[in-house]
Amino acid sequence: MPSVYIKTYGCQMNERDSEAVAAQLVAKGYSLASTEAVADVILLNTCSVRDAAEQKALGKMTAIASQLRKKRRDVVLGFMGCMAQSRGQGLIDQLPDVDLVLGTQKFHRAADYIGDLLAGRRQKIVDTAEEQGSEATIREHLLNGSAKTVPVTAFVSIMQGCNQYCTFCIVPYTRGQERSRSIEDIVAECRELVARGTKEITLLGQIVTSYGKRDYPARDGKSAFVQLLEAVHEIEGLERIRFTSPHPKGYGNDLVEAYGRLPKLVESAHIPLQSGSDRVLKLMHRGYTRVRFLEIVTKLRAVRPEMGITTDLIVGFPGETEADFEETLSLCREVEFDNAYVFKYSQRKDTPAAVMPAQLPEEIIEERHARLLALINEIGARKFERLVGRTLQILVAGPSHRNAARLEGRTRCNKIVVFDGDKRHRGQRLDLKIVRAGSFTLYGDPAILNLD
Repeated sequence: MPSVYIKTYGCQMNERDSEAVAAQLVAKGYSLASTEAVADVILLNTCSVRDAAEQKALGKMTAIASQLRKKRRDVVLGFMGCMAQSRGQGLIDQLPDVDLVLGTQKFHRAADYIGDLLAGRRQKIVDTAEEQGSEATIREHLLNGSAKTVPVTAFVSIMQGCNQYCTFCIVPYTRGQERSRSIEDIVAECRELVARGTKEITLLGQIVTSYGKRDYPARDGKSAFVQLLEAVHEIEGLERIRFTSPHPKGYGNDLVEAYGRLPKLVESAHIPLQSGSDRVLKLMHRGYTRVRFLEIVTKLRAVRPEMGITTDLIVGFPGETEADFEETLSLCREVEFDNAYVFKYSQRKDTPAAVMPAQLPEEIIEERHARLLALINEIGARKFERLVGRTLQILVAGPSHRNAARLEGRTRCNKIVVFDGDKRHRGQRLDLKIVRAGSFTLYGDPAILNLD
């Protein structure tokens, strides 16, 4: 059977989609290629959140086509994901060597379409149409590059789409309106993963806290999302639950209280702030204020004092003044985020912000990005250094991404810890003494704990 190479750009949702497509193809008999150079099928799963991500994918495909088409005319080249959804036929018009353009509601069609292309039944395929029920069509999991390897941690998609329509964001246009899977279907998938050895599950959605609003009415003061957390929490053998990405509007008292009464729900929260300025937040159509964001953080830390809090931030939004930017800096100092993803504002086609007045010059955006990133790094280094000397529990995921000779895992509050251990420790919860802090990484000493 042919081999497939998939390269993923963007968010964890894209990673999950790539895993599902790969698992679907492996189940059909395809093998997974280690590089594009030897693959019969090359798929780029794309992101449209920023122009830089689109340009990377376009540049990569251009390079692949120029290198491989001369030697192997029969190789299948395809785009999937958000850029495929937003550009559609335009991608083939721009890059005629591309054979397949697969939209965000069509991942489950990948195996059939690739089969048609390889067999010569079809020459070019573009499918970006909406499809009823697509949120529940893909449940396959590719496990660490092998269908036989069970992941310690796994992503489970609980919904597709977004109804928020932030003025800077293209996601509602590429992922469509919110569509939620049933609680029963999600729990069944989680239970199956746990039965195969998974210890930690991360629930995924564009805005996970909006889960099931139209399908599950509040019950005993609990939102649909909290009802889902409770149902997943009941799965025997599951040790940890995470979720991403939420919206600050979704942090009602029921969700805050869930952290206090559901021990499997780890003390980690990624809460996108975007800006510390109320004026900019209003222009962004975010639906909360600086004060409200601080209230959420205060409540979470009251319930779980060890709560690790991370965020997303955008610099250079149209009309952002120096005073607005200073408010972002001051809020970061006040909250003391454990880490943050800092993004430079990028104009996205057909979004309201793209045509707003007072678009900022690139040099101002770059300068503010550097200042904010320096502050985040300074705060993070200080917080990570405070953990040196403490003993923390980690769930061992497997070999370190940077050094396969060592192991790594995450604390409950989502800090990466690297240590010298044996592969038999994979999937175990271990208490390690932290001996050193690096750049957003901790190092543990297992010798102190006599790991056998």
